[in-house]
Parts: sequence; C-alpha cells; structure tokens
Amino acid sequence: MPQLPPITKALMLACVAMFCAQLLFGPWMEGLLALWPIGSGHFLPWQLLSYAFLHGDMLHLFFNMLGLWMFGAEIETIWGRRRYTHYLIAGALAGAVAQQIFALIVPAGGPTLGASGALFAVLLAFGMMFPDRTIMPLFPPIPMKAKVFVVVFGVIELLSGLAGRSGIAHFAHLGGMLGGWLMIRYWRGQPPFTSRGRRR
Repeated sequence: MPQLPPITKALMLACVAMFCAQLLFGPWMEGLLALWPIGSGHFLPWQLLSYAFLHGDMLHLFFNMLGLWMFGAEIETIWGRRRYTHYLIAGALAGAVAQQIFALIVPAGGPTLGASGALFAVLLAFGMMFPDRTIMPLFPPIPMKAKVFVVVFGVIELLSGLAGRSGIAHFAHLGGMLGGWLMIRYWRGQPPFTSRGRRR
C-alpha cells in the first residue's frame, strides 16, 4: 500500500469527520449537503461538490477511502497536489451532473452522496497510467491487469444502471469516469479540446 500524500490524506480525514458528524446530525446534513435532484425542491448549487464528503454507511465510507488510498495516493505523488485536486473536483462534478441528468430521465426523490464519482475518475486514471500492473480487487478476489479492472467495473456500472433502481448511483460513477477522461484529454490537448496552451 502506498504512503498517504497530503491531499489524499486530507480528503480521507474530511470524509471520516463528516461521517462522524452525520451520525449526530444526519437528516440535517443530508438535507443541506447531499446531492438532491433538481426537481425535488431541495437542490442547492454547492451540493454538486459537498455530496462527495457524505456517505451512506460505514461500508460505503470504508470502500471509498480504501480505493482512494490504493489508487489515488500514487497518482497524487506523480501529478502533484494541484493537478490531483483539480482532477478530483472534475470527477466529483461530472458524477454529480451525470446523476442529475439521470434523475431527470428517471425521476427519483432521494439524494446522492459519496466520493464514488471522484474515486471512479481515479480508477480510470490509474488504469490509463499503469495499464499492465496486476492488482487484486476485493470483489472479485481475482488478479487482473489494471486496464481490465477498469473496463470490467465500467461495464458492471453501466449494466447495473440500465437494469433499474438499486439504491446505488451508478451513473454518478460513470460520470466520474467520463469527467476524469475528459480532464486528461484536456491536459493533453486532445479532441474535443485544442492543443494550444495545454501541458502533456
């Protein structure tokens, strides 16, 4: 397991602190900070980011924080704090937008919460940066290359989202991956972005 660089550590501590606060002020915090559908009457602009710091239960928190540690720490070490922070924000925002679009198509009254949009962006980056590295996911516990892992989880999320309601924001996960992919393309000056002024 990699060492914890500052942004990854700060995000993990913030999510744990917010989860502890949720145990005391859950309904109030979720009403104010979770991502509510635009048509619900509870949507507020800051929820497009604040939802990423809340989690539904201990397992939700644990697996998201484990993923950030396993995959995000090394990426932050390579990219640096600023670029990694921008990337996490892009993943979280794209996940929120994707979930809002899905909620307009398939109305749902409940809120979305969790760092999974940012995490799936990190998974995509890891698969692109270290495609042939072998990893051992917890589920399923089968060794696979990082590029295969990313594709498998992307397909699972897509099929699960199309299958219907399950209480999991599958399209927020896919939106996070899309946002991460677009951010990397933007930095590289690749379509749909121009190359002028961009760094590789």
